[in-house]
Amino acid sequence: METNSDAELLRIFLGEDDKCGHLSMFEAIVREAKKSGLAGATVFRGILAFGASSHIRTNKILDLSSDLPIIVEIADKKEKIEAFIPKINEMLEKSGCGGLVTIEKVKVLKYTHGKVEK
Repeated sequence: METNSDAELLRIFLGEDDKCGHLSMFEAIVREAKKSGLAGATVFRGILAFGASSHIRTNKILDLSSDLPIIVEIADKKEKIEAFIPKINEMLEKSGCGGLVTIEKVKVLKYTHGKVEK
């Protein structure tokens, strides 16, 4: 991915308990993104959410839910994101879990790796 270029941000909303085979769905998505050569992926864990089921999931002690909200974000060139979407759809269909998939346009200001210290 190039600096100062237009790109897309793919955002996938899941539940923490969603599975794809023996892996968590979010881990399966990140591994598939890496295998597909995408620029990078990040997983965020939410503290409170509700979705299509209207069931509130929270990390509050009294209402502790093991199925907290998870968001996977992947940014890359439009063509690479569009090529990856059928894989996401297939994974969601195969696993039978629900989710929300969105895309938005973004501008990449900087994309470099840091120095690795040993």
